[in-house]
Amino acid sequence: MTGLLVTGIGVVAPTGVGVEAHWSSLVRGEPAIRPIEGFDTDQYGVTLAGQIRDFDPKAFVAPQLMVQTDRWTWTSLAAATLAAQDAGYEAPEDAYATSVFLAAGSGGNEFSQHEIQGLWAKGPKSVGAYQSIAWFYAASTGQLSIRDGYKGPSGVVVSEGAGGLDSIGWARRVARRGTPAVLVGGTEAGVTPYALLCQATSGRLSTATRPEDAYKPFDRRANGHVIGEGGAILLLEEPGAARARGARHVWGEVVGYGATHDAHHHEDPAPDATQYARAIRLSLADAGLTPDDVDLVLADGAGLPELDALELEALQRVFGQRATPVPVTAPSSWSGRLMAGGSALNVATALLAIRDGIVPGTANLDDPVDAPGVDLVQQSRVQDVGTVVVLARGFGGFNSSLVLRRHEERAA
Repeated sequence: MTGLLVTGIGVVAPTGVGVEAHWSSLVRGEPAIRPIEGFDTDQYGVTLAGQIRDFDPKAFVAPQLMVQTDRWTWTSLAAATLAAQDAGYEAPEDAYATSVFLAAGSGGNEFSQHEIQGLWAKGPKSVGAYQSIAWFYAASTGQLSIRDGYKGPSGVVVSEGAGGLDSIGWARRVARRGTPAVLVGGTEAGVTPYALLCQATSGRLSTATRPEDAYKPFDRRANGHVIGEGGAILLLEEPGAARARGARHVWGEVVGYGATHDAHHHEDPAPDATQYARAIRLSLADAGLTPDDVDLVLADGAGLPELDALELEALQRVFGQRATPVPVTAPSSWSGRLMAGGSALNVATALLAIRDGIVPGTANLDDPVDAPGVDLVQQSRVQDVGTVVVLARGFGGFNSSLVLRRHEERAA
């Protein structure tokens, strides 16, 4: 059975603005994690992040809209523009034929911080009217829908790091109900003082001061992760609709999705990987595939020893009986974890791996932990990639798994 087709990808990330810039950075193994710029981090205990460079929001966002919105919405509007351009997609006459279903993890951080500082320093009259909408989780979905005239069923998914995959799960439901095109994915912009403080209290961020020491998924010296900003937005289309409009290319098919929740604790991870493994199995069953059919797994790669161990346990439960170990990579290690934007960016990366037959390595994986049945990819390598599983976890117990497959033209 044919799934939804990915016909457009837009990337705005620390690894680059645009699909090819991002991919080239990954393949060459160029770390995008650097000392935080824009504010003094001395009092936070965290000094590194993945920040977007060479991004001019004025190229994508009208001046009157910029003053109403936060940086995270600017990156979403830019990524959506790039995705539509990549797909050659123009809004159809039927405004209800296109939906927007994005993910969000933290909302409009920078805008809100400025307004709150004004409130405390100058009083209520210093707070602008746009504060009520610029911070809101649905701001990027709403502003994109308004700007481009997309009136199909739309919404926002808030499941932290799993959100990028969950937005695709929702898009499949929307498409089954008759909407032929859906913009999915998401971006984040949480490299701001208050947002950094909120994330630092989780205890999951690395306090290392050298990029090569800071984010090391599946390494014996793993000590936490590094935050980042940006993400990706993708255009998904129903196959018949894509053919009818003459889509210029197809990146791949979304053929399976599964999501579970640990239902254990609002912060602490579950003691075992039962629900995480179940999400993977659900996605494979949904795709009609077996573990032996998978060529590559893009892991969540939390970068904390206990969370990495749980992810490897889930992978071993699902793929441990294969004749050959399943290749596993964690490309977020190059850019930092972008919350909802990170899982969306990993979907873009997986589709690029399918296109070019290249598996990007995991950054800073110098001394891999023991992982029987799992082939942890340290350096980029050439490999035929036809089917990929993309994994993501959200803080609080969310587990999601997406199956992507190379698109092959089929007779009508």
